[in-house]
Amino acid sequence: MSIFFFSAAAVLLSSLLAPVSGQSSSSCSTSLTPTNSIKPSVASGYQAALVATGLTRPRSIKFDNLGNLLVVQAGVGIESLQLQDNGGTCITVKSKKTVIQARTLNHGLALSQDGRTLYASSPEAAYSWDYDPATSTASKTNTTLVSNMTTEDHTTRTLLMSQKVNGTLLISRGSTSNIDLEAEVLSSGHSQIRAFNLLNITSKGYDYNTDGLRLGWGLRNSVGVAEHPNTGGIYSVENSVDQATRDGQDVHEDNPGEEMNFHGYLNGTVYAPQGSNYGYPYCFAAWAPSDLPMNSNLTVGSQFAIGDQNNTINDTYCAEQTLPRLTFQAHMAPLDIVFNNSGNDGWVTFHGSWDRTDPSGYKVSTIRFANGEPVAPANSNTSYTDIFANANNDVCPQNCFRPVSMAFDSQGRMFVSSDASGEIYLVLRDEASNGTIEGTGSSGSDGTKTSGADRLGSSFGALVFAALAIRYIT
Repeated sequence: MSIFFFSAAAVLLSSLLAPVSGQSSSSCSTSLTPTNSIKPSVASGYQAALVATGLTRPRSIKFDNLGNLLVVQAGVGIESLQLQDNGGTCITVKSKKTVIQARTLNHGLALSQDGRTLYASSPEAAYSWDYDPATSTASKTNTTLVSNMTTEDHTTRTLLMSQKVNGTLLISRGSTSNIDLEAEVLSSGHSQIRAFNLLNITSKGYDYNTDGLRLGWGLRNSVGVAEHPNTGGIYSVENSVDQATRDGQDVHEDNPGEEMNFHGYLNGTVYAPQGSNYGYPYCFAAWAPSDLPMNSNLTVGSQFAIGDQNNTINDTYCAEQTLPRLTFQAHMAPLDIVFNNSGNDGWVTFHGSWDRTDPSGYKVSTIRFANGEPVAPANSNTSYTDIFANANNDVCPQNCFRPVSMAFDSQGRMFVSSDASGEIYLVLRDEASNGTIEGTGSSGSDGTKTSGADRLGSSFGALVFAALAIRYIT
């Protein structure tokens, strides 16, 4: 009996200690040196690796259907990085290829659902090209889809191709200054998010100011826009105002907060506030209410009026505008939001502050979601968890990691661009210590993914069960 028992135990123990599928057992033969000498720090339970350096202001990134990483290099064009994947965090750039050479392209990037049409933007317009992922080439000519978007100051035009409503392209356009009074005029098109039906476009294309479905206005500079993979709900993250005063007092250090806003759906599902005013240029979300004068009715996330209140613009007026779903620490400058496949985590890049005594941001954080909504209440000041952060913000913004855009590859690994340092990093959840990488773990009977730790417990349980069964059978 004992020989049989120990043989069975050995087999099960061998299976238990076998390497977890999807993790590389060998170290990476090639390592890059971070531009600023120090790699950003990573939270417990995660790994990070530097994938590419020497890029020119890499902004939006996107994987095509064959796994090539498309990168918008602001003021240069779009480049395709062909990657060598040795598993885990061991990924290197095998080759590079220029897809589009155009100095006017500065941020926006999207692909059609079939991956055969490439979209990009300049401060003035959004364009499309025919695209072949097999050769990483685009057509020599492009089509202008949406125009009349030129503004100063905030010149990015974020693009998002809906995965729920075919042929629908979202474009986010910011303000023309810190306090842009034109944004209160709907026909200006300033500080708005609009959706355009590309299946019904004419040869003239669309005019941003007057065409398309308005998802919201009064949005100072909502650079990050995402569609929830389950519900199709549209979320954005907004850069709020700088150098704010209230009733003659400087309050800019910790107010107003950056915002996450919800904009309803593209499939016709009714959401009453869709297309409504989110407050700018008069109303903003409180982050540190105690620092604000006349704060008795304010909590985190409350809309309050900046400057000097009057009979028209005051806290009462601001409370009637659409409230943010979440509020973040002031001046962190969120530039992107993406969801993992299950929609349980929203990832946000915080590009970092320039006008705060103690720098804030310079990190990638996650927000927990359930049923298509953030788990945290609207007045939370602990809604996000930092995952990948600049190691020393004292050297920011000039000499540090400044995350911009994110993209998941087919294995659920997160790639992050940093424009200031010209880098792309990979962030990977450590399967052995902190759950599975989404899309690579084995599925349980309820369809959920099981982690290395889950399988460790299951195998140990099987070992104990086998021992007990042998004892009682013999």
